[in-house]
Amino acid sequence: MSNAAIYFHPDGYETARADLKGRHVAGESFLVGFFRHSGLDGFACHADGPQQARLFADLAARHAPGRAVSLYPTGEPSRLAHVGCLFLPGPGIDQFAWRRRSRDQRGYSLCGITHTTSESPQTLGALATAPIQPWDAVICTSWAARASVEAVLEPYAEYLRDRLGAAGIPMPHLPVIPLGVDTDAFRFGPADRDAERTALGIGEEDVAVLFMGRLSFHAKAHPIAMYLALEEAARRTGKRFHLIQAGWFGNDAIGAAFTQGAKRYCPSVNAIFLDGRKPKVRTRIWAAADLFTSLVDNVQETFGISPVEAMAAGLPCVVTDWNGYRETVRDGVDGFRVPTILPPPGAGPDFADRYAAGLDTYDFYIGRVSQVSAVDVAAAADAYTRLAADPALRRRMGEAGRARAIAAFDWRAIIPQYLDVWRQLAEIRNHAAERAPRRPDRDGNPLRPDPLRMFASYPTRHLTPSTRLARAGSLTRAGMAEALAALHADPLNSTARGGTVSPATDLLMALESLDAPGRTVAQLLALVPEERRLLLLRSLVHLMKYGFVQEAAPAEKAMS
Repeated sequence: MSNAAIYFHPDGYETARADLKGRHVAGESFLVGFFRHSGLDGFACHADGPQQARLFADLAARHAPGRAVSLYPTGEPSRLAHVGCLFLPGPGIDQFAWRRRSRDQRGYSLCGITHTTSESPQTLGALATAPIQPWDAVICTSWAARASVEAVLEPYAEYLRDRLGAAGIPMPHLPVIPLGVDTDAFRFGPADRDAERTALGIGEEDVAVLFMGRLSFHAKAHPIAMYLALEEAARRTGKRFHLIQAGWFGNDAIGAAFTQGAKRYCPSVNAIFLDGRKPKVRTRIWAAADLFTSLVDNVQETFGISPVEAMAAGLPCVVTDWNGYRETVRDGVDGFRVPTILPPPGAGPDFADRYAAGLDTYDFYIGRVSQVSAVDVAAAADAYTRLAADPALRRRMGEAGRARAIAAFDWRAIIPQYLDVWRQLAEIRNHAAERAPRRPDRDGNPLRPDPLRMFASYPTRHLTPSTRLARAGSLTRAGMAEALAALHADPLNSTARGGTVSPATDLLMALESLDAPGRTVAQLLALVPEERRLLLLRSLVHLMKYGFVQEAAPAEKAMS
């Protein structure tokens, strides 16, 4: 099997939002790329409800017309065995592994993907304690991202071995597959360039530098290094520089800090701020630029899709030598990577402690770390200067970057790698031994136990297969139906709806069969198909709760 059901929720894939983040852009781009380039005859959607399923089906129809779409509701995870794999737009496959353990752990694989790894290290740690199987994986978008995952998992596994005496803590597979782009969407001609530059007042000989992404000094890229380096490049070259910052501010205070900072640190550079959440800006602003820059210095950045988009647009890149950027932009070929520096490992335990204690929010946590990450401003100024002064170099690096984007990062090249991973997981599932198999008398997730098992000591007694039940009262079938309908329409019993009790037809059938001397629970359960027996078993006590059914004397006593 090389297909996977896609767990679809708009939060993982929707870009039409005020709080747009890189993972939303990456998720939407992946889904479109998957529809267009998977070559599959049909798609599977794992969704919480019909509204999400319709959105998925609409997207599939738009990008892969004529392909079938099958719905696998989240309330029925066992059905995923028909597909063989569930893909999740994040690394948190642990909760899905616990749900699977309550059913059939060998039924299907789980495959997640890293985006930001800094926000919830505990989510990564859960991969060590959840019932992850050899046929599960979390795709890492870069080797740097994988290293950050291992930096959590390895010491946590060591702790678990020391604390619990476990011989070994198996980990999920961590294949490395980069994010992708639709390179065709970034193909622009001279007319596009002229139109975009004219609209912004950028002259033909001016140098337009583009930054695309969230405008957040604490959570994306601190702008001062960029501002200082561009000011120095403008001074050296004597050229008119325009800095296009196409992004979005978290609030007005952050917006004011950016606009005032640009005036303070690069007064000779024309700072242009555009709302990068607008589709027209996000898709066309690349045409206006001569070069792209992103001096990211924040640990929340894991891969960084914007340099790949810039290369697809044929722009040379000036980026920091930082996490995933290091694996996309080739220094001296597609642009320049600017050196960065951090304090040594072990120099920031108080940052983590304050975040864990709730003294710092996540924004403050990553903001504090960014204040001790440095970007080489002089090297950035050199890179800007060289590219500004040499149109031929810009053209050569831009062409190299576009060729690399097409060959290595277009979804045509990336999607087959996903299919290969899913195929490999299916092969492993056919042969590998199951980890932590569930005992029949235990719950799949010990920390989410069956409440009827957890609180088994509470009642006087339990319903058993041999318990004999009889109908209470002498209502006709029509009377019983009316009484049940009234009972379930009562707002006091609203929690009985939606799967708590059997359908009315099963309840009525059970009531009708309980003529004196009654029937045992086992006999009643045999009246319905196996898949509905658990629901009827619970419903018998529900009927007892409201006086429809009562315990009967054993058959021998009733006959004497």
